[in-house]
Formats: sequence, C-alpha cells, structure tokens
Amino acid sequence: MATDDDDTINLASIHSLEEIEVVAREKLSEVAYAYYAGAAGRERTHERNRLAWEAIPIWHRVMVDVARRSTATTLLNAPLSAPILAAPTALHKMAHPDGELATVRACGSRGIGMVLSSLATTSVEEVCRAAKGPVHFQIYIGPDRGFVRELVARAIAAGVCALQLTVDAPVWGLRSREMKTGFRVPEGMSLANLQGLGASVPRDHTGVGIGGALGWTISASLTWRDLEWLCEISSVPVLVKGICRADDAQTALRAGAAGIVVSNHGGRQLDGAPATAESLPRVAEAVAHRVPVIVDGGIRSGADMFRALALGATAVQVGRPILYGLAAAGEAGVARAIDLLVEDFDRTMALAGCPLVGGITRDFLDPSRG
Repeated sequence: MATDDDDTINLASIHSLEEIEVVAREKLSEVAYAYYAGAAGRERTHERNRLAWEAIPIWHRVMVDVARRSTATTLLNAPLSAPILAAPTALHKMAHPDGELATVRACGSRGIGMVLSSLATTSVEEVCRAAKGPVHFQIYIGPDRGFVRELVARAIAAGVCALQLTVDAPVWGLRSREMKTGFRVPEGMSLANLQGLGASVPRDHTGVGIGGALGWTISASLTWRDLEWLCEISSVPVLVKGICRADDAQTALRAGAAGIVVSNHGGRQLDGAPATAESLPRVAEAVAHRVPVIVDGGIRSGADMFRALALGATAVQVGRPILYGLAAAGEAGVARAIDLLVEDFDRTMALAGCPLVGGITRDFLDPSRG
C-alpha cells in the first residue's frame, strides 16, 4: 500500500499525468504497482489503446470565437462539468488509506461522476454518502445469481444511478506482472461489497493473481439472457461494459441495455483486442445516438477526450490516471489528475475551434464528413 504523506507533494508543480505516475510509482509497493499498471499477455492491447488515440489528427477550425467555452454536458440526465467519469478500478486502498472515499470526494469536488468497482475496498453505502455527483456501480454476474440480485438491490438502495455490467471477462486474462509479483488481496483489506451477501460467497480472497483471488466472481456461461435478467431486476439503467463490436452493441440494446461502454478492460483481458479508438466509431455508428456511448482505455489527455467525442462517445472513463493520482497524494492527487485532463480538454476545444461539447463532431477528425 502507498504511504499517506500527501503533504510532501507539490501538486502545483505537476503538469502532466506522466509526472503523477512517476510519483505514484515511488510510493506504491511493487505488488500494487504491478497490479494497477499491468495488463494481459504481452500488453500489446494496453499499449495500442494509448497509441491509437495519439495517432488521430484533429483538423482544427480557425477564426471561431472561442472566448466563451463550456466543457459541461449531461449523462443519463445527470449534469457533469466535463464528459468524464472515474472508471471502475479495484482495491483503491492499496493506493491510499482513504481509498474510494478519497476518489469519490475528488470527483465530486470537480463535478464529474465515478463508477465504483464491485471489487472496491469501501462499501457502496459509504461511497454514495460521500458522493456529490453521479455514482455508477460496476458488477459482474457470477454463478450465484442470488448473490447478484442482493448486490444489485444493495447498490440501488445506497443511491447509485446506474449499473455497469462487465461482459468481457468470462475468465480472467493472464496478467504476468501480477503473477510474477505474487499479487494477493492484502491481508486485512476487505472487499467491502462482497461481504455479507450470499451463502456461497467465499469469505477469503487469498489466491495468487486475480484469477486465484476472485475467480468466483465471474462466470464463463454468461449470455445475453443474463443481461435481460439484470435489466428486469434493476430499477436503474444498466450499461454494458466491454463491447468492441457493432453487432454486440446492437444485441445489447435489444436485450435492454440503456448504454454501451466501449472497453477492452484496459488491455487486461484479451491481448490482441482492438484499441478502443478503433472500436468506438463502429459501435457509435451502430448505436446511432439511441443510448449513451462511453469509452475507456488509453485516454491520457484532453485531446484524447476530444477525439473520443468526435468519434461518437458521449463521455469517457479514465482508470489508471485516477489511481496514480490517488497513490501520489490521496484526494488532492485525484483532483489534480482530473484538473489536468479537463484543463487540456478545454484548451483543445479552444484550439480546435469548438466552444461547446455538443459541437464536437466527426468532421474534426475527417473534414470530408463535414
């Protein structure tokens, strides 16, 4: 776990997400950093995610009045100061003692939303009480459907405004860095949302690697019927996270999904999956504005956010930079990471000649579509 000497960091002197990661790496244990930073296989998809965004040129307009700009938008009728959510990532207390509470407070202070992982180290009830913005809850459907039903009811009662069902994990990807460092859920650290529900739920998570520790949380038999079932039992919108194909996006909508999250799990599942910048335009075209489309994976700048919206996304989710901010300086570190992204997004809007989020269209990436 990272240390909590947050006052030693001069956040005003940090001007990039890369610098935040350097500080975080110094503070995190080898095991924690390997878990957060690592990806599946040879980590090709993880690297491709980042490079694919950077490779897309932005065809900026000139002589546009951008003196008055706004990064504000809405997602599922919830206002956001910018089109960004903290992506669902597990085990925040490995990064900082305040864990997910520091993350949600930073998100609230900056007017953005948070997606809470079901593998969080803070309960959904505590996170929702501390939230000042929208909270989505990420879940898996494992073999024990009674447990899933109870967990959904618990999250909704706590106040989450949407569920995000992860569908790209019928089995866990092989993450070599985790195995080499012997990753385990740290002793004394509780996966708070998996406790006290379901008679068949294991009471410890002591196996090595994500598969050994949490293999019971997922199911290789998951089908679209399970999504239909989840939509039926949920009183809040269900988004499907892990889509990379247009046909799967259309099937998800027919099964009742209220939104699509284009994702490859940060490169942590199938190494060889396309970058999300490659998947997004196909999925967005298939969805055709019927529901929100969110994208995550490799978003490292405001320019990447701009590219994502131009390709059809409603909003983006950011994972590792949030964790690194948390490790670097707790709540203040997360806030600094968000600020860097949003400030760069605002700057990109100005330099591209687009004062409003709603004006970010595909022709900024392909002038022939104008």
